[in-house]
This record gives sequence, structure tokens and C-alpha cells, in this order.
Amino acid sequence: MPIRFGTDGWRAIIAEDYTFDNVRACAQGVADYLKEQGLAERGVVVGYDTRFASEDFAAAAAEVLAANGVKTYLGSAPSPTPTTSWSVIHRKAGGGIVITASHNPPQWNGFKYKPDYGGSAAPEVVEALEGHIDHALATDGVRRIGLAEARQQGTVELVDLAEPYMAQISSLLDLEAIKNSGLKIVVDTMYGAGTSYIASLLAGGSATITEINSERNPAFPGIAQPEPIAHNLQKLAQAVIGNKADVGIALDGDADRLGIIDEHGRFMSPLQVFSLLALYLLETRGQKGALVKSLTMSSMIWRLGEQFAAPVFETAVGFKYVGAIMRRENALAGGEESGGFGFRGHLPERDGVLSGLYFLDMMVRMKRSPSELLDYLYEKVGPHHYRRWDIQFNPARMDEIRERVEQAKPDSLASRSVTAIDVVDGFRFHLEGGAWGAVRFSGTEPLVRIYAEAESVAAAEAILEAIRNLAKV
Repeated sequence: MPIRFGTDGWRAIIAEDYTFDNVRACAQGVADYLKEQGLAERGVVVGYDTRFASEDFAAAAAEVLAANGVKTYLGSAPSPTPTTSWSVIHRKAGGGIVITASHNPPQWNGFKYKPDYGGSAAPEVVEALEGHIDHALATDGVRRIGLAEARQQGTVELVDLAEPYMAQISSLLDLEAIKNSGLKIVVDTMYGAGTSYIASLLAGGSATITEINSERNPAFPGIAQPEPIAHNLQKLAQAVIGNKADVGIALDGDADRLGIIDEHGRFMSPLQVFSLLALYLLETRGQKGALVKSLTMSSMIWRLGEQFAAPVFETAVGFKYVGAIMRRENALAGGEESGGFGFRGHLPERDGVLSGLYFLDMMVRMKRSPSELLDYLYEKVGPHHYRRWDIQFNPARMDEIRERVEQAKPDSLASRSVTAIDVVDGFRFHLEGGAWGAVRFSGTEPLVRIYAEAESVAAAEAILEAIRNLAKV
């Protein structure tokens, strides 16, 4: 089976398709691509998360790069994906590799490639990489050297990826104000690579940080997968209530996504969170610039763009699309529905740690709790409520379900007129009153995702049910 990258990298089930041989082939593809582009002399940063054997797969990738004469900076400990991305910028490296399956279930692992600009690989980069990987697999053309020998030669160097990243984060906002705010914060790192990052950055003041799920456990006990969505954050919600905390912050497995629990233990959707962060940058910090949203991100971004004269650009789902427009437009911020947000002056890439700190900074500057911030946002743009259902199905039904959705041309959904249908990425139904619903198929799992945003939770769920009935899943 050929190795193909999805929305951000290649992911597969460990010991089935995700094997050392296939990871080495991916690394060989990266080495060949860098040589083709004249970037090999700048070296490669290799990072990894806390999944099963991630450090061993990272070492395997480093062995291949070293055998190809590519200087390799191998992380000395698990670290967030944005930490590797920033290290690519910091070291002016030719690119970066991250061994991670992000938010996938525990039996998965993955391989992300970060070009020299530190963001997600653009489609043309992915296509070139896949070609080189195919060639390595077909010709058995993988070179390899032992890690100990590579380190002795100096081709592989163990490095601390956290230190330059922490310095960069510290330069972007007033950490002292948050440290001395007296806030009570609970951080759920979901057994992942973001453990201790926020706590370390905010240590030494009157703010108190309590971490949960902070030990390494590749089985991710108690959660379906390390994704900061409502049903995975019940423990965090209980901790916020039990500690009488001001806010709960959740990071996904590789800490490039953010989830927020308000002071009442209620989950705030990523659409609400990104809209708040956009408002914070535009109004509270007085910054100017474009906003970039994936098509499943909130319509509130359009309203904020109108109010603050900020251009808004919409893309297909995937930060490789969002990040490309951020770079092209020097955009202020970019966000996608899954909780991944990127910011100007940092990376054209998702960063859950920075997103969480920006949210805390917003609370401190505006002197409002999360629920009060949301009320303030709704005063600006009106109420918007979002829901998403992830529905697994038998892979054999894929063509049947997709064909049914493709052929559907409903006049109405959930008693609302359908005003337009677009197929930019999946199928999105624009409904009267500004509501919308969408359906997309996962690129990595036998999963259909159904999305809706409307003026109330009940209205959004009615749209979800109507689309589910339409697709018959």
C-alpha cells in the first residue's frame, strides 16, 4: 500500500502499516526531497510525542537522515509539534519531522513533515515527498546508519527543543501579568507532549496551575483519543468545578490544539474560542490584519471581519491551506474547527500552548471570566452555537454513503430552506438565517464528520440529525 499524507502528515496503525521500515522510507523521502531542493545542507529537526515507541521511530528517522549526510537535530525528550516547528525556524533548518499521530486513538502513530517555514507542508510539497517515498519503497533505496555511530560522527545531535520555544513564547505576551493574576487554572495535557509547558511558563507568581493527565501513558486511559473535545474533557470539567478554578485548558496529544472549559465546567467550542481570540487581537490588543478560517470555522469570523475592517479568507479544512494563506497575506490569525489556531509573529501553524496563554491573557486584560467573555462576544456578533458528530461506519460502506451525499440536493434541512450548497471540501449546506451544516469524510479513519452552527444548541443539533438522516449513517 502506498504511503499517502492526509490533512497533516501520514498516519497509520502501529505494527500494521506504521512500521519501522515505512518510517525509514518516509525519512529517505525527506532526505531525497531536501537534496532535490538544495536544502539538505541546512539540516533537519526531528521531534516526537509521547505515543508508543515514538522516540524509537524518531531515532529510526534520524538514522536514515544521517546516512544520507543530512545533519539531524534530534529532540532529547518528547515535545509539542509547534516546538519542533519553531526549532526549524530557530535553527534555519531545511525542514522538520515530527513523529506523532496528534489526536488519533492510541493504536495510531504518524509522520509529519514541516518545511523550512515551520508550517504544515503545502500540497505541492506533499506530492513531491510522496513521490520520493514511493521510489524509496519500490527500489529498497533506504540508507541507514546506527544512531550511536551517527552521534559519534556528529551527524546526529541530541538537542533541547523546549528552550528556544519557551523563549519565543515569552516574547509574544506579558507572562508576568498572567503569573501575578491570581487565576486558578487547571491544565489537562491528555497524557501528551504538552505536559509542564504552561505550568513552567507561569511558575513563580500568584496564579496556581494544576495539571491533570500529565503522566506519559500511550493508552490514553479514560478518553477515546487525546483530542480536546467535549466528551474527552469530563475529568477536566470536574477538576475545574472541584478546584473552584477560573478556567480549564486542554491540549491534544501533540499540543497543537486547544480546548477550553469555562469556570462553570462547560465546554467552549473551538469556534467560540477562536472568535474570542480574534476579538482579543483586534480589539483588546489593537492589532490589524486578515483572518483566515477553514470552512467549518464559525460564521462569527465574518461578522468580526466586517466590524473591524479585517479581510477574511476561507479555505478547505487543514492547516496546510490555512497556513498558506496566513503566509501569503501576513494574516493576523488563522483557525480551524478542530481547535488549531496560528498567529502572526510566531508560526503559520497551530499552537495549543500559545493559544491557551493568549486566552489567559485575554481574561487578565479584559477582567472577565470565560463565560463573561462569551457573553461579550455575543453582544458583538449575536449568539452562535456549534455541534459536531463523529460517526464511525463500516469502511465497505464508504462509496455508498459518499454517493448518497453527493447526489443529495435538499430544498430544506431541519425545516430551514437550503440557500446554497458548496463542495469546496466535503459538502456544506447554507441555510436560511445564517445557519449552516456540513459533512466530511476523515482522511485517516472510517469516520464521517457532521457539523452545524446555528443560533441555539437545539437548532444546531436538529441540523445534525437532518444531515445524518440524509446520509443514512
